[in-house]
Amino acid sequence: MSGGKNGVIIAGNLIVDQLKFVDAWPRQMGLVSITRQASALGGLACNCSLDMAQIAPEVPIRVVGIVGDDALGDTILEEFIKFPSIDTSMVMRSGETSFTDVITTPGGERTFFVFMGANVLLGPEHFDFTKIDAAIMHIGYILLLERLDGPDPDYPTALCRVLDEAQKAGILTSVDIVSEEGDRFKSIAAPALAYTDILSINDIEAEGVTGITLRDEGCALNKSALEPCARALAALGVGKWVCVHMPEIAVGIDIESGEYYEAKTLSLPEGFIKSSVGAGDAFTTSLLYAAYRGLGLAEALGEANAVAAYSLSCSSASGDLKPLDDIINEMGRYK
Repeated sequence: MSGGKNGVIIAGNLIVDQLKFVDAWPRQMGLVSITRQASALGGLACNCSLDMAQIAPEVPIRVVGIVGDDALGDTILEEFIKFPSIDTSMVMRSGETSFTDVITTPGGERTFFVFMGANVLLGPEHFDFTKIDAAIMHIGYILLLERLDGPDPDYPTALCRVLDEAQKAGILTSVDIVSEEGDRFKSIAAPALAYTDILSINDIEAEGVTGITLRDEGCALNKSALEPCARALAALGVGKWVCVHMPEIAVGIDIESGEYYEAKTLSLPEGFIKSSVGAGDAFTTSLLYAAYRGLGLAEALGEANAVAAYSLSCSSASGDLKPLDDIINEMGRYK
């Protein structure tokens, strides 16, 4: 753990996911059948808090965010209190709780429609590092936090201020970005990396930040571009680890040593995958737990791939995970 500090802060989007499973993606003006529906918590602060509570129940978790003063807000807090390691004392209540309609096709691909709700209210004043102590703070999603994505008189964005204040308090900082359509990656997400110690994003987000194309028009992975992309992200100022996770492989740069690592994902049997909702957050949570325990990046990537793979068997974003050792043992059968 960093400097003897204890626990993690997980901050940002608190969302209720309204899951709808369809038999195909419709064309414009078309109609398809919803084969199943469910409701679950979503958003980075929900997903990563619940994932950490399940894979590492001994780690204290402090959640920072805003939910509405409504039934969906009650739903989020009622789920959190099931886990003794989660502290919700810094979850504020105002407005309407954010929700997302998550449409999942049979192959596990998903599309998101988001109501921004109370998440837009989260700002620098909600982070007081004289009162919250932790080894690591993970926050996101960048591009989906209106006030933190917005301008600041002394920093490129308000989130940069929060990250800088956390680092000055001796806390390792970690961020994630949402995979949106548009050109805001370089103007809003990229500046935050200079105040980030651990970066864990997917290939879409990595392309958006660096401008380096990782897939061809047929979606085949351009493997020769992986290391240059990871090094381009590192060059933006990340302090400890850069990680890019994809269905085929996870890659990373250890900033101190300059070493580049690759870890292939697991080969899963037909029918194993129920949904890919939350796999990225499961990967990142495991990565943070590895950093919390002082592991090296190579081992961290292997564990994170196993946890992300296990999460694919769960239909919701935060799923029904197990303690890390149990997941590693169970997923050890897959190469």
